[in-house]
Amino acid sequence: MSKLTHFDQSGNAVLVDVGGKQVTRRQAVAAGSIRMSAECFEAVQAGTIGKGDVLGVARIAGIMAAKQTPSLIPLCHTILIEKVSVDFTLQEESCEIVATCTVKTTGITGVEMEALTGTSVALLTIYDMCKALDKGMCIGNIRLLEKTGGKSGTYRSEENLK
Repeated sequence: MSKLTHFDQSGNAVLVDVGGKQVTRRQAVAAGSIRMSAECFEAVQAGTIGKGDVLGVARIAGIMAAKQTPSLIPLCHTILIEKVSVDFTLQEESCEIVATCTVKTTGITGVEMEALTGTSVALLTIYDMCKALDKGMCIGNIRLLEKTGGKSGTYRSEENLK
């Protein structure tokens, strides 16, 4: 028997019935990175990108994306999000910016997809705002770092972004 829950016995896509699940405090943390040229990295760091505050706009975009996840991911439940934060770490040696999105809720289903979506859109926003300087930027390493709450309990990635 498959553990994939988004399909019925005939193989049709379904929205999972979460009605019988316990309400718990849930949190998910996801991260990813964007690697860019030294020139572009320095411009982001100095705040001299012509479109404005790259990281500030990317933070807002990530928060907005987390809130819109059910509109983007077809079988994702609509949930009440209690908190979303998007933080950035600038890694000068590799000219990378790491985006980390944390999402919290109290409910019957998790917020992993919201954290992954927030991370992804924050990174895409950085790309959009910087593409005039560097079209060769590379987005990657997007993954779930941690999730807590729910029937499956705590998950922590053994791998770090560093």
